[in-house]
Amino acid sequence: MSEIYRDIGVVLRTYKLREADRIIVLHTRDNGKVRAVAKGVRKTKSKFGARLEPMSHVNVQLYRGRELDIVTQAESVEPLAPMLSSLDRASQGLAVLEAVDQLSLEREPDPQLYRMVVGVLRTIATAPSPINVPAFYWKLLANEGMRPQLDDCVRCGESGDETQLVAFDLNEGGVLCRSCRSGQSISPGALALLRDILGGRLARALAQPESPITYEVSALATRALEFHIERRLKAVAMFEAH
Repeated sequence: MSEIYRDIGVVLRTYKLREADRIIVLHTRDNGKVRAVAKGVRKTKSKFGARLEPMSHVNVQLYRGRELDIVTQAESVEPLAPMLSSLDRASQGLAVLEAVDQLSLEREPDPQLYRMVVGVLRTIATAPSPINVPAFYWKLLANEGMRPQLDDCVRCGESGDETQLVAFDLNEGGVLCRSCRSGQSISPGALALLRDILGGRLARALAQPESPITYEVSALATRALEFHIERRLKAVAMFEAH
């Protein structure tokens, strides 16, 4: 195994180490989650400190260490500035990073997750829809094999339009009819929006203006992801504040 390697990834989070160093946590295309030390990045003359901030998309060269790798080079793939141009964009971006950090595994390649996080950050940078983050959460769950059943009652198999399927149960993994209902109510509009998100009509879903329906889908997405990872998301307060 070569001690020096290159990869491309997104910075999920950073934290301080000693006086001038920082530990960088990345989700990379070829190596999954990588933790690495960026030496001297907290000094004002650091060559690449600004390129290793959360949400940064970077090409990196790393030296493989026993516990932590060491960043030896870092080049920006695309500018971070659009993500920091508004509080809404930055908040959406950080909510995405938190979810990826929870699901990304150390040294376990997941190129699909890499493509998903790069794609959603690019979308947020250009069009911060209220559905960007919840749609990403639902697609993350589908990628994890936790795609909800949205077309038929998950318990009895009753099929029908949005008016006949009236509840969503996280334990059951999908929607339920009036006879089987358990969990929480789901409105016809929210079910239709969920079907757009997971049924190949994402552009239509992202075009939805903020409304009680987008809030309902967003709150349910957060609860579904928390149910899967078995912990609260720090970003949840942002979506519940509306």
